[in-house]
Amino acid sequence: MTAFPPTLFAGKRFAVFGLGRNGLPAVRTLAACGASVQAWDDGEAARHALAEHIARSRHDGGDIALWPFDTLEGFDALILSPGIAHVLPTPHPIALMARDAGIPILSDAELLYQAVRMAGSKARFAGITGTNGKSTTTALLAHILSGAGVPVAAGGNLGPAALSLPLLPDDGVYVLEMSSYMLERLLTLRFDTACLLNLTPDHLDRHGDMAGYTRAKCEIFARQSALDHAVIGVDDPLCAQLATTLARGPARCESISGSDPACSYYGKDGAIWHDGATVAPLGPTLPGAHNAQNAAAALAMAHFLGVAAAAAAQGVLSFPGLPHRQQRVAECTGVTFIDDSKATNADAASRALSCYDRLVWIAGGMAKAGGIATLAPYFGRIVHAYLIGRDAAVLGATLDEHGVAYTVSETLENAVPAAYTLACEARVPVVLLSPACASFDQFAGFEARGARFAQLAKGVCAQHTDATGA
Repeated sequence: MTAFPPTLFAGKRFAVFGLGRNGLPAVRTLAACGASVQAWDDGEAARHALAEHIARSRHDGGDIALWPFDTLEGFDALILSPGIAHVLPTPHPIALMARDAGIPILSDAELLYQAVRMAGSKARFAGITGTNGKSTTTALLAHILSGAGVPVAAGGNLGPAALSLPLLPDDGVYVLEMSSYMLERLLTLRFDTACLLNLTPDHLDRHGDMAGYTRAKCEIFARQSALDHAVIGVDDPLCAQLATTLARGPARCESISGSDPACSYYGKDGAIWHDGATVAPLGPTLPGAHNAQNAAAALAMAHFLGVAAAAAAQGVLSFPGLPHRQQRVAECTGVTFIDDSKATNADAASRALSCYDRLVWIAGGMAKAGGIATLAPYFGRIVHAYLIGRDAAVLGATLDEHGVAYTVSETLENAVPAAYTLACEARVPVVLLSPACASFDQFAGFEARGARFAQLAKGVCAQHTDATGA
């Protein structure tokens, strides 16, 4: 793994708007590769971070100007933060400026691909998307490849920004988690192996409707050829329909499922199967049918990328899991606290709820369209629910309709001790934080929400130990 050549983008001019997790690394890398970069952010803290970088850095390549935009004439492209709209619900003025100037609006993943190819590397690209499960699948595939001795760099929507990844040799693999926001800003990026795990309603404000969201997600397969590989989950109706189309090519298509034996890779009896035979056992960090589907996807892609079956199986078994995805964070008197804070919509929460027969549920925050009505098949497993955040009353109304007992706790600080007490009294083995809602009403993100839950859970357990000596 090496740095990109310092003259790779010499003579190019890039505009970067939004200096967060994606934008700031983009500015640094583009300038280090010889480009001239003008950057701006509406937030003072983000601008300050770039100003500090400029002050302490030597730029032997291109130059960086921290200045607001009044035109984009003469630029080669605009790199726009994924969270900033360029079409719906309302295009940001900088996006309109780019259209007027006739320049493309790109994601940093697109520029990574261009940089790798311009540098002469034949490293392959693996892309993973889906409404849910893409982070686990991305991390698992990277873990499998690394364990098999393949040079690998993983990032994108998960972990490091795409343009902070190093230059890989010809036998390397970039494993990129791709959000719908990133996928709609590609120009030339072609994935050697691409996976769409599932599709359920999400981000409809940005894509208009499910048709628009589906189109964005299907960009993962754009520009593939007969030499490439497409992987599609079939455990939801929309993807099952898309599988029929993908089967016609041009890429070789394999279907995956958490349980359907008609698929190329599928889950059964605590393992992943392929062609009627077990190919990998599933460890404790991959519970539930949804994680079986994630593992099936990672195995299908790893096998296409040349990883031997035994090495791939070992990678699945040794996978440590990801924080905030059904992560066991504390245990006391027979009660296990599970942090599933990453479940920011109902479909994601359903995957955790399906794993436990009896549980105390902590949910709430900023509800997505449709709320939690689709979780009704799992309500019988919930002994009691503790609801937090802005839309606790909205979730409570749905639970009322189905006769589920609940308490509006408002905060995790109130919910966690109460949930533990009830779990002990009712002999319920699991307290599950799987919010089915976004976190931004009370937290900086799902990570902060999960970390606070873990801290409170450990605190409750410590109090019990101090009080009882047990």
